[in-house]
Amino acid sequence: MNEVAAPGIASTPWHAMPAEDIEKQLRVERARGLDAAETAVRLKSHGPNRLPQGKKQGPLMRLLAQFNNILIYVLLAAGFVKLMLSLWLDASIIFAVVILNGLLGFLQEGRAEKALDSIRNMLSAEARVVRGGETRMIPAEDLVPGDVVLLESGDRIPADMRLLDVKNLRTEEAALTGESVPAEKLTLPVPVKATVGDRENMAFSGTMVVSGRGTGIVVATGGETELGRINQMLADVQMLETPLLRQIKKFGYVITAAIAVIGVLLFAWGHWLGHMSFVELFQAVVGIAVSMIPEGLPALITITLAIGVQRMAQRNAIIRRLPAVETLGSVSRICSDKTGTLTLMEMMVTSVVTAGEAYEVTGDGYAPEGEVKANGQPVGNLPETLVLMGRVSLLCNDAEIFRDDGKWKVEGDPTEGALYPFAAKLGMDRAAEAAAAPRIDGIPFESEHKFMATFNRGASGEMLLVKGAPEVILDHCDRQQTASAPAPLDRDRFMREGDRLAAQGERVLGLAWLPAPSLAAGGLKAEDLPKNLILLGLVGLMDPPRKEAIDAVRECHGGGIRVTMITGDHKITAAAIAKMLGIGDGKTAVAGTEIEAMNDAALQDCVRDVDVFARASPEHKLRLVKAIQANRQIVAMTGDGVNDAPALKKADIGVAMGIKGTEVTKEAAGMILADDNFASISAAVKEGRTVYNNIEKAMLFLLPTNIAQGAVIAVAILFAFTLPITARRCCG
Repeated sequence: MNEVAAPGIASTPWHAMPAEDIEKQLRVERARGLDAAETAVRLKSHGPNRLPQGKKQGPLMRLLAQFNNILIYVLLAAGFVKLMLSLWLDASIIFAVVILNGLLGFLQEGRAEKALDSIRNMLSAEARVVRGGETRMIPAEDLVPGDVVLLESGDRIPADMRLLDVKNLRTEEAALTGESVPAEKLTLPVPVKATVGDRENMAFSGTMVVSGRGTGIVVATGGETELGRINQMLADVQMLETPLLRQIKKFGYVITAAIAVIGVLLFAWGHWLGHMSFVELFQAVVGIAVSMIPEGLPALITITLAIGVQRMAQRNAIIRRLPAVETLGSVSRICSDKTGTLTLMEMMVTSVVTAGEAYEVTGDGYAPEGEVKANGQPVGNLPETLVLMGRVSLLCNDAEIFRDDGKWKVEGDPTEGALYPFAAKLGMDRAAEAAAAPRIDGIPFESEHKFMATFNRGASGEMLLVKGAPEVILDHCDRQQTASAPAPLDRDRFMREGDRLAAQGERVLGLAWLPAPSLAAGGLKAEDLPKNLILLGLVGLMDPPRKEAIDAVRECHGGGIRVTMITGDHKITAAAIAKMLGIGDGKTAVAGTEIEAMNDAALQDCVRDVDVFARASPEHKLRLVKAIQANRQIVAMTGDGVNDAPALKKADIGVAMGIKGTEVTKEAAGMILADDNFASISAAVKEGRTVYNNIEKAMLFLLPTNIAQGAVIAVAILFAFTLPITARRCCG
């Protein structure tokens, strides 16, 4: 029996192939699935559907590796010399400092390994498959390429799959792509070079089904999945030494060489003069070596960093690794994810366009506080058109919005949820509207027709309320609502306005209605939607920037720190948000496909001038961090999804989101933001600079003192003076 083609071997990627061709290549029928014999062959060939666990260093070797440092060697040598001279207290302090630093490093590496374990915990435990013509539940580990898997709302996707059939299927892919809005899934092929976020016909291992159902065929398992690739990248990335540790390491080599050279020269000079015995001369040279070694330096650094940790915690910056404190003080460039860090990660209606007016909507996310303004002034008496748009927003809606622990949250589609606070800002009450015009029928939203409609009956009669994609809604409208009465539809104007809102990075919805529709309640279908709807207008929604993030970006720029946005979102959206935040020039943005076309040298040149990168995959983010570091900049990288973890680990300091961040990113990061706010990074950098300056000042005080102690003995040897050393005498 021929083996099934391994994922990725095919000349055409899975997402670019028609579903029928995939069935042929993987030799499976969707109605029957694989039989037991074929499954066993493929399982033996591809291995279990779990992420590979690389070789782990044993605890003892990890502990011993912490002492592999030139400064540690010097300190240990000093400690043993102190023991030879019977200076027990000094020796104990030196050894205690060495052991403490070794234990801290040991614990930190242990946390890094937990990041890999966290990725493995994202995998599904079971999968619903079709095998031998029967539907059954099997352990997800037993899945093989070619398995036909059934997906329903609430399922965790067990492997990478090419979708064959979908019914209103949407998946939560924020952990992989960084997008806050669930991804709508289709079955048609997409371009070969489509990034992960644009592969609408794929379902990825570790993500969740938010709504709908679907059928997919497994094309990658275990380490071959997108999650597996990230897992391997994370394992391969080596954490960098912090700037201060690199300087201390360099200092260790310098001081060791200096002590050796000075010791040999002074010993030879003293022996040539002949005024000292061999034992005296040896003790003097040892005394110089011990006095020049800054044995208090590690303890001083550790204490200073620990104080910095406490101060940063008060500013919502939780430090997981002590050296990260001083790294923050050296940061010259912050690479930030967009969603949730620079933005609220909450959809919000920001723009409204009607036949007669354009409005702006203020507020923060899902909170109902805010205003609807026209020409910068709050709207007084609401036009009938806005009232009708508010009614559509409240009644043609299946999401739920509620307040939990003082914060507004949405259950369901975030876009639908954002319509509730918009209506609230118009002064409308959801419960009152629902009681006045209850729903008697409806057409649910599906990706195939891209609209939702409800059939409601109120005191004034029946009405059809509709919302959906602007082009679909416009195709079903022949009139537009005006202040006085419906008028002929100006389609071109609304198309231009829709393009304008989209260019601002907004997601656009069309709202329409039809009073007294000639429809019968019961079993309404998509094809029943009339072509004579009355267009109410367009609403533009977006995940708005945090107000405090705008100030923090400005503050970073004033402090000589460059801010770069790296996001998985679309290029237009990224450029629009960046402009609002003051990042880059407000125009230039580079997409992931453009990054792929660049070699390392070209990318290194690109990052010197560009500060906005969109549609970035985990590989792109990692390459961008490396390119910036190649330009000799100290990089801080923020993120919240699994896709950010390799870049966070590679950066000089990784910053994870404490509220919405995954366990993977938290374990890979050196710092966690308790409030998911970019402004907290700016505050932490200030504290880091203070700590760095304090360490520099302490070293400037400590080192001259040590050098002076050694110089006193050296002068005595050079000029044949009496040694400033008194031998211990015992009286019998």
